Amino acid sequence: MVQEQRIQAAEQRRDWFVHNRFGLFIHWGLYALPARHEWVKNREMLTDEHYQRYFKHFDPDLYDPKEWARTAKRAGMRYAVLTTKHHEGFCLWDSQLTDYKAPNTPAGRDLLRPWVEAFRAEGLKIGFYHSLIDWHHPEFPVDGLHPQREDLAFREQAQGRDVSKYAEYLRGQVRELLTNYGTIDILWFDFSYSRMDWGWSKGKGKDDWQSEQLVQMVHELQPNILINNRTEVGGDFQTPEQVQPRGWIQVDGKPVTWEACQTLNGSWGYDRDNLDWKSPDLLVRMLVDSVAKGGNLLLNVGPTARGEFDARAVATLDAIGEWMRLHNRSIYGATQSDFTPPPDCRLTQRGNRLYLHVFAWPMIDIYLDGLADRVEYAQLLNDASEIRMDVDKSDANTLTLKLPIQRPDVLVPVIELFLKED
Repeated sequence: MVQEQRIQAAEQRRDWFVHNRFGLFIHWGLYALPARHEWVKNREMLTDEHYQRYFKHFDPDLYDPKEWARTAKRAGMRYAVLTTKHHEGFCLWDSQLTDYKAPNTPAGRDLLRPWVEAFRAEGLKIGFYHSLIDWHHPEFPVDGLHPQREDLAFREQAQGRDVSKYAEYLRGQVRELLTNYGTIDILWFDFSYSRMDWGWSKGKGKDDWQSEQLVQMVHELQPNILINNRTEVGGDFQTPEQVQPRGWIQVDGKPVTWEACQTLNGSWGYDRDNLDWKSPDLLVRMLVDSVAKGGNLLLNVGPTARGEFDARAVATLDAIGEWMRLHNRSIYGATQSDFTPPPDCRLTQRGNRLYLHVFAWPMIDIYLDGLADRVEYAQLLNDASEIRMDVDKSDANTLTLKLPIQRPDVLVPVIELFLKED
């Protein structure tokens, strides 16, 4: 009975998350200045001394979190997750546990608080990304992911580092975040890598982070918060990254809450010369695909070092927002349907309404097996114009939708099907 109550309570905590479906991820830190991917310190094996140039010149004079929040809301996003600290160790808030923070840069202030206030004012749920890794902290051991992994003298000097002291620091900073900024809806930890082994060093995981103690503290501070699965001690939702799963993600044979995290152009942080931008219609298809498999989509933007969203990112989000303005009822509160979609389509369902997302516009006919006696009315969702139907109960109980020759001028056409009451 107690276990059932805990499961029910966990499901209730996730209700808003499962309903809202679409969120904004924001990766912002010192790596916005080199503008060569958020892992630039690792990729180019930069020393702390070299990286300090970015700390000394971090001055986001155009930072306007209210505009960020308005952009997210226009896009149809219902929650947002911001990097409070990425692997580089730099903190956007006025942490009392380190000097490596935004108030000590030319920015001169806590950048997190106005972000929280702006997004909360627009009605978006608030999430904090927090790295379990910290390449700047003096007690974080040097391993095969550390930027100075190939500096043998540095490795030798760092042999006495105590990860337990770092774990204490980690808890202290998380405590700050969860006590100084009001209700926080999501804590998005990143990431554990205990299975990695370089011979001379091994990866880190739950024992290093003291994850059980960390998660227990989080729940004590914010009982209703959702925590992702990257601490290696369970979690409220799974987080496939840069992939779309083949179906509803399962753990131990049971479907679970999940969220795909995806980028606009393959980089999480601002990457000036990365031109591998996904088209708005592809991103909408990814959102639809996630919901059709029972999941969410967390779509990332990497702001510039001056504190703005790249114009290409804004244009993409606005295009998605226009589609969401017309089609959001096929997303919010919707989930995977028990009915099977025809080829080149995805189905979502919300109550007695089915939403057929047509990825490839066919020549007039779409065939829906098993639905001949189940649908009372059909219409295009973008303009509520009727879609005529033919019924053939002799052929797999097939419902035939008669489409116009001209494809609707939207990123992904959606047909709303009203099911008959049982």
